[in-house]
Amino acid sequence: MPREVTIAPSILSADFGHLAQDVAAVAEAGADWIHFDVMDGRFVPNITVGPDVLAAVKAATSIPMDVHLMIREPERHIEAFARAGADVITVHAEATTHLHRTLTAISDLGCRAGVSLNPATALEAVTHVLDEMDLLLIMTVNPGFGGQRFIEPMLSKVSDAADLLASVDREIHLEVDGGVTVSNIAAVCQAGATAVVSGSGIFKTASYAETIREMRSLVSRP
Repeated sequence: MPREVTIAPSILSADFGHLAQDVAAVAEAGADWIHFDVMDGRFVPNITVGPDVLAAVKAATSIPMDVHLMIREPERHIEAFARAGADVITVHAEATTHLHRTLTAISDLGCRAGVSLNPATALEAVTHVLDEMDLLLIMTVNPGFGGQRFIEPMLSKVSDAADLLASVDREIHLEVDGGVTVSNIAAVCQAGATAVVSGSGIFKTASYAETIREMRSLVSRP
């Protein structure tokens, strides 16, 4: 289990009528990153938000913006999100034809580059781009909607991903997204995650601060 786990609340489960307030509140409650889910209605069924909303969210807090592009042809939009304030930009291996080129372009824009894999996508999809990656995101639900239940067999995939990244002579974050709550965050981090995304697991609780504090207590090591 990593000594320091990054906690990234996902705005997909926030109150969009009071988005700036919700973002500021989770930042104040101890979040490390804000996870910003972008959906296009093509790669995934849902449609969410774009660069203008990211710029507004960025203005509400100083903590890093972790932008997850669940969109087809993400290479067409990465510059807009970088300009809007993204610190990390993650694209899906399944959504871009030239993954190596896309990751290089993200880095050239001054952002950390991430690759996300759907539950059914094998880790082999990223073995040829490890040198271009700063983050690997393992989806533990099928992307497109918030509030889904964690797919338990994905724990072994997280563990395998941790082993893969351990073979690389550079730091690559291992992020897990989908159904992470106080009930399973310990198992997720024990499997090797160094960053966790939680939407309804944080935003749908009575106290963001108490929830994040409890999450940290469950994954902390002396």
